[in-house]
Amino acid sequence: MNLIDPAGATADECVNLLIVDDVPQNLVAMEALLRRDGLNILCAASGAEALELLLQHEVALALLDVHMPEIDGFSLAELMRGSQRSRDVPIIFLTASPNDPVRAFKGYESGAVDFLHKPIEPQVITSKVNVFIELYQQKQLLKTRNQALERALNLNETMMAVLTHDLRTPLASILLCADKLALDLPADPAVQRTLGHLESSAQRMARMVEQLLDFSKIRTGGLRLHHDDCDVGEVAATVVAEIARAHPQARIELQMDGDTCLQGDPDRLAQLLSNLVGNAVLHGGDAPVHVQLRGVANGPLHLAVRNAGRIPDELLPRLFEPFKASFHDSRGLGLGLFIASEFARAHGGTLVARNLDGEVVLETALQRRVR
Repeated sequence: MNLIDPAGATADECVNLLIVDDVPQNLVAMEALLRRDGLNILCAASGAEALELLLQHEVALALLDVHMPEIDGFSLAELMRGSQRSRDVPIIFLTASPNDPVRAFKGYESGAVDFLHKPIEPQVITSKVNVFIELYQQKQLLKTRNQALERALNLNETMMAVLTHDLRTPLASILLCADKLALDLPADPAVQRTLGHLESSAQRMARMVEQLLDFSKIRTGGLRLHHDDCDVGEVAATVVAEIARAHPQARIELQMDGDTCLQGDPDRLAQLLSNLVGNAVLHGGDAPVHVQLRGVANGPLHLAVRNAGRIPDELLPRLFEPFKASFHDSRGLGLGLFIASEFARAHGGTLVARNLDGEVVLETALQRRVR
């Protein structure tokens, strides 16, 4: 016996309240007492009928009579708690038995939020029902808002992925034009300096675009790694040489000990190293940057990058969050360390940062084989 909102709302738009009692007169009386707009009352004369209704409807609150044949209120509550769909439904037990602390304890042990004795004061039951209905509505509103926010975030990430992908073509054209202008225009220092600024800005933008593409792939699960046998020592030497050419003033010291081979993605490992070493060069001042690879026999490959400086203690826990690592630098998006952290994770390691004796240390232990 279902009550549809008299204002014309359908049962799906109403909040569902379940009442279970094997006495028809009790169901009629409780339904008449609690009836109001926006509340869809589901009545069941047995535990089996209640379980069937719970499979069909999402319920805000269940009022269960304790004394029922076959499936009593306590057994019904235990069955509800065992179902994913109804385990979180608040339960109020109704009983005509005298006040018994042992039975009340059993009711609360079965998952009840309250235990009321008949005859029940109308104001008491209506006020309690109203509280749980309001809590349910607030929960549903929050759920709807979270779903809308999640859809908006997914749309933004999709748009960002499309936009950054499409930006690569015009950026490549700008870089090609800059190279051609450098050859065709006079070797005037001022002209060449302007072209140098144009090229460096375009290259920086290209790096940002690639980082945004990696970020989008990581967030959407679209990033795929190729696990091949590779020598991380050779990868590190290549990366260090490239950064040294781009930053002639930098002093980068590479130290390798033990076996530096593992099964991984050479390109992503190169990007991991490039992000860490490049970050250290930018923030290490004139002091040398130390890159260390240490292979442990029958163990992981330890990677550490050290540079002079200090990161505030309150910022260390958030250093690898996206868009957070740019708190002291306007030259990037704050994605470099996040991407490095994700690439380390993909190779079985966890990238951590710490301050040690006047230096910032970024380190991880890469597994030899990734599952």
